[in-house]
This record gives sequence, C-alpha cells and structure tokens, in this order.
Amino acid sequence: MEGRPVRDSLSEIAEFALPIYANPLGYLLGGRIMHLVDLAAATAAMRHARRSVVTAAVDSMTFLHPIRIGQLVTLKSSVNRVFRSSMEVGVKVIVEDLRTGEIQHTNSSYLTFVALDDETGKPVGIPPVIPETEDERRRYEQALERRAQRLELKRKAQDQERLRG
Repeated sequence: MEGRPVRDSLSEIAEFALPIYANPLGYLLGGRIMHLVDLAAATAAMRHARRSVVTAAVDSMTFLHPIRIGQLVTLKSSVNRVFRSSMEVGVKVIVEDLRTGEIQHTNSSYLTFVALDDETGKPVGIPPVIPETEDERRRYEQALERRAQRLELKRKAQDQERLRG
C-alpha cells in the first residue's frame, strides 16, 4: 500500500465562539471545544484514509487559556502516524481576539481513529503516513511512544474490568 504525505491530511476549521455555547462566565464551554477537536481530527483522519473513521480514543485535554465569546477559534489537525487500521491525529487549538490581534494556543490534543470498511463496518488497513518535515518526523516518532502508553492504559483498564467480574 502506497503511503500518503502528512500534508494530504491537513485540516483547518475556524468558527467564532458564539453565545449559544457560553458558560455563565461568558467563556466557551469545554465540551464545545472537545466537539470541535473531534470534528477537526475526524476530517484529517478521513482525508488520509479516504474512508469512514471512528474515534477510538482521546488523550487528555488540558485547557491553557479560556476562550471568550466573540473570539475566533481555529483548529489545525493532521495525521501523525498510522499503525494498521488506526492512526493518531494531532489537533492544535488557537484563539484569536480579532479586535486586538492577540493569538493564544489554548490546547493540543491527540486522538486515535480507526478506519472502517464501508460494507462490513470492520477495521481495515490504511496507507502509512509519510512525514516530510522535521516537525512531522518528530511527531511521527512521538506518536509511537504515546501509542505504547495508550495500550498500557487500555490493558490496565481491561485487567480492572476482569477483576470486577
């Protein structure tokens, strides 16, 4: 299977933080940001796999700065690494105050997606990703380390579930 460069999966989504998604303090709800992160990551995953994908895991999400209503939220995503039927996608969330020009990085997240066969709904192999830049190669290598951590957490959770019986 021929690989695809990271640049083919690049995705960017932008939207204003609207009052409908505000908490009582006038900030964007964390759940709305999580929703947008999932959408941005799914877009990158589908661009790479060229098939249906499902979210399998979301690594921790830490919010570095609040997003005020009226600010512009931009999410940038790309596939970091492919394993077989799964892939890690990185998402960077940036907020911009269009009146002042101030830009802040609010959080980064890593999500795992699994590609599905359209007929059977079962996981299916996808092309490897080809990192071309130094940053892409760094993210590619780090994705392997994060995957090992995810698999260990999954193993521990399964062990705990078996003990509860």
